[in-house]
Amino acid sequence: MILCCCPFLASARSRTCSLSTVAVAAAVRRGDLTGAEEAFASTPRKTTATYNCLLAGYARALGRLADARHLFDRIPTPDAVSYNTLLSCHFASGDADGARRLFASMPVRDVASWNTMVSGLSKSGAVEEAKAVFLAMPVRNSVSWNAMVSGFACSGDMSAAEEWFRNAPEKGDAVLWTAMVSGYMDIGNVVKAIEYFEAMPVRNLVSWNAVVAGYVKNSHADDALRLFRTMVREANVQPNASTLSSVLLGCSNLSALGFGKQIHQWCMKLPLSRNLTVGTSLVSMYCKCGDLSSACKLFGEMHTRDVVAWNAMISGYAQHGDGKEAINLFERMKDEGVEPNWITFVAVLTACIHTGLCDFGIRCFEGMQELYGIEPRVDHYSCMVDLLCRAGKLERAVDLIRSMPFEPHPSAYGTLLAACRVYKNLEFAELAAGKLIEKDPQSAGAYVQLANIYAGANQWDDVSRVRRWMKDNAVVKTPGYSWIEIKGVMHEFRSNDRLHPQLYLIHEKLGQLAERMKAMGYVPDLDFVLHDVDETLKVQMLMRHSEKLAISFGLISTAPGMTLRIFKNLRVCGDCHNAAKVISKIEDREIILRDTTRFHHFRGGHCSCGDYW
Repeated sequence: MILCCCPFLASARSRTCSLSTVAVAAAVRRGDLTGAEEAFASTPRKTTATYNCLLAGYARALGRLADARHLFDRIPTPDAVSYNTLLSCHFASGDADGARRLFASMPVRDVASWNTMVSGLSKSGAVEEAKAVFLAMPVRNSVSWNAMVSGFACSGDMSAAEEWFRNAPEKGDAVLWTAMVSGYMDIGNVVKAIEYFEAMPVRNLVSWNAVVAGYVKNSHADDALRLFRTMVREANVQPNASTLSSVLLGCSNLSALGFGKQIHQWCMKLPLSRNLTVGTSLVSMYCKCGDLSSACKLFGEMHTRDVVAWNAMISGYAQHGDGKEAINLFERMKDEGVEPNWITFVAVLTACIHTGLCDFGIRCFEGMQELYGIEPRVDHYSCMVDLLCRAGKLERAVDLIRSMPFEPHPSAYGTLLAACRVYKNLEFAELAAGKLIEKDPQSAGAYVQLANIYAGANQWDDVSRVRRWMKDNAVVKTPGYSWIEIKGVMHEFRSNDRLHPQLYLIHEKLGQLAERMKAMGYVPDLDFVLHDVDETLKVQMLMRHSEKLAISFGLISTAPGMTLRIFKNLRVCGDCHNAAKVISKIEDREIILRDTTRFHHFRGGHCSCGDYW
């Protein structure tokens, strides 16, 4: 046999192998694991580097540990990178025990091996074990210290995180500082998080994202939007999909449709407009800000949709009271081969709740586990309680609460309590209120609801008793308020507001509306006044509820025919609901009102909820 030692042929083979490895690595970077596997399979002569590239792809994917192990076993001469990548695969799959066994059997360990163990153990909650590994390390670097600080921060032990942060020899790493920012945001200490952020010697995109997301998580959405402007305009930091998801969630929480539209227009100029996460966040933002038509249009234009995108649109239809369209979309989703998850069924059950589709909802609930293997969670049970309560089946709802395989969520009792007001059931009302107060004596909701029910029954002595009970427990009632965005400015109103600069014009408009509403047969529902005062004062108090003040301001501040979008931090008052229907007909306007439960679209004297709310 003649061996060919031609250097040109050897060089050609080397280049072919190198190009194949590059192709595998490029596919992994794109997140195209199938493409990486195809490139790997078509490589005639594989090097350890080629194997390692595909192994890295498995490390990034969920549920591919078995494939990673099989591939590793085929590597002729695994190196330290091979072992370290497989170690990451074990941790990514939640197999900490497998990682421990692999680490113990490794023939050679470098600093990356030790760091992978420290980081993996920290993220899996074994911070003390990670600490022991850290102390046993022959050599440490900044990654080692970052992993420990991040581990303590993720576990919520910020005093330990502070100590390790102070002891870290190098403090110029953005990762170290970002761990402290995220840790303090996670425990709700926004002030301390901002102190670290402002003191950072260098910031990266992850640092900015940590603060934006932290602000939104801690109900400081207005600060999140302000910081986003600073980040883009002054710091000249290019946001990614994670940034935009947080900012759009902030827009949703504030009902800041105008700002959300600006972000949408800005995204259209960037490749981010084709990102699935960004597209889904935009759909969700439009739904939650009351612009269902824009959400539908955007959803229809999406080139790819995963289960999260479908869930966002189904939830949008459900919250806007279009239950039939939500269920139609659910059927389309299944027809297109997208497997529903537990969140899908929460959305579908919510659609049934707001449309009165009780029987369909019961079938969905019963078929979840049987057809899809999805174990009902507390959210599903809470939806079923809501569904039964709205259908007037209070006794069945109470039986379901008592039969839950886990502790009922307070929302189940809250739903029952609200239904007791509609169906005037004092027995179940006292049961539900008692359970809620037992769980959280400082929460005002249960006291207020119970007082409302007593007031509706003209049991004023019991109303006084509940108020004394609140006083004894130092309970502070959350004030109801409504807001509306006009030309990018948020205008907030509380009941009987005395602060708005255009209050005289608002009251003047309300006076005009009151006359026309009366002529059309509107009668104020005095059951929604919780004070034992004379009837004339009750009518005046009703006309100055925050929802009506916001609607009146919207009418005098916008062009005729323009849609009004009102938002409220509590459930809409029943009298305001009736009034909004009449006003929509008088003014020939669409009035979209979002409360804590759903959207109400008022048009021509009717509401999208069909008065089923």
